[in-house]
Amino acid sequence: MIPDQRYLFDLPEDHAYLNCAYTAPLLKSASRAGIRAVEAKRIPWTIQADDFFRTVENLRRLFSQLVWCSPNDVAVVPAASYGIALAARNLPVEENQTIVVSQDQFPSNVYSWMNLAAARSAKIKTVPRPADNDWTAAILECIDADTAIVATANNHWTDGTAVDLVQVGRECRSIGAALVIDGAQSLGAVPFSVTEVKPDFLAAISHKWLLGPYSMGFCYVDPKWQNGFALEENWLNRAGSEDFSRLVDYQEGYQPGARRYDVGEASNFILSPIAAAALEQILDWGVEEIAETLRHKTDAVADRATEMGLLVAKREFRAPHMIGVTKPGGFSAELPGLLAEEKVYVSVRGESVRVAPHVYNNEGEIDRLFAALEKVV
Repeated sequence: MIPDQRYLFDLPEDHAYLNCAYTAPLLKSASRAGIRAVEAKRIPWTIQADDFFRTVENLRRLFSQLVWCSPNDVAVVPAASYGIALAARNLPVEENQTIVVSQDQFPSNVYSWMNLAAARSAKIKTVPRPADNDWTAAILECIDADTAIVATANNHWTDGTAVDLVQVGRECRSIGAALVIDGAQSLGAVPFSVTEVKPDFLAAISHKWLLGPYSMGFCYVDPKWQNGFALEENWLNRAGSEDFSRLVDYQEGYQPGARRYDVGEASNFILSPIAAAALEQILDWGVEEIAETLRHKTDAVADRATEMGLLVAKREFRAPHMIGVTKPGGFSAELPGLLAEEKVYVSVRGESVRVAPHVYNNEGEIDRLFAALEKVV
């Protein structure tokens, strides 16, 4: 269990911010890194040619440690949607094959598949929300000989109900289907191993559970797809671009591995140090330790919700780091605003109040959440 880490953040003592799934607060160390980066841009003559590569390679290295892959397999991208679009650009789909998605899946992991299905005369197959919250069984039931791609996540973004990606990946491989994962709502808070899950593509963003900035993300690409088509062409991802004096000796070849898929200006001198500082802190805490700590908090939320007569998924079907609380008839759309008046911050997503704590939250804030809920529910 990680002890209260609120001192590492600039959160007011009277605010209960239980909304990391919306966007995370910055660590003080990340804020300082960002300030130093802005100051450096004021004196650009201090930025050296090597910095264009050193900065991005540091990010690649840190993210690879998080998901247990080689830095060579990591592209630096601006958003999860960019990584999903990369997958859609490069994965084969034939006429009448299916692309499996889940009901109410986050749009960034749906629109590219809709476009791809239309272009290839393929079909979108939507997994209905299971009444018992067992997404794993429901997804496995929808995978068959016609499946070309399964596009899913570690857990549903609205309520944290979990998916066993190891099982899903095994089933995909057994029929030759590709597995594409949107890790936006889990990576950094839930242990993940590329070597265990074996995804074809894995997209992630920095500003939620990776505690970093907006417009910064990562995409793992399995080596078998690393000679594919990039979404854009830029100078940085071409072979030999380290030699600024020869950039107009145009190259057909790319930088090795997944680097060909890097977004333009991937070095991003302002955002990269912020993202790196956050990743360093997460690795220092340990993702397994983060997950265990957050599981303790979401279990407490589940217990309190049940005492109030509210509904939560069974523990076996819940991810450790976020939890959806529902009630018959649903909650008012005004609920987040009413809770915010009490300086308690959560989100309403679908039918659920989504509670997403982190290591900066304590038990007193969970008490405050339910004290506020009793006033407005």
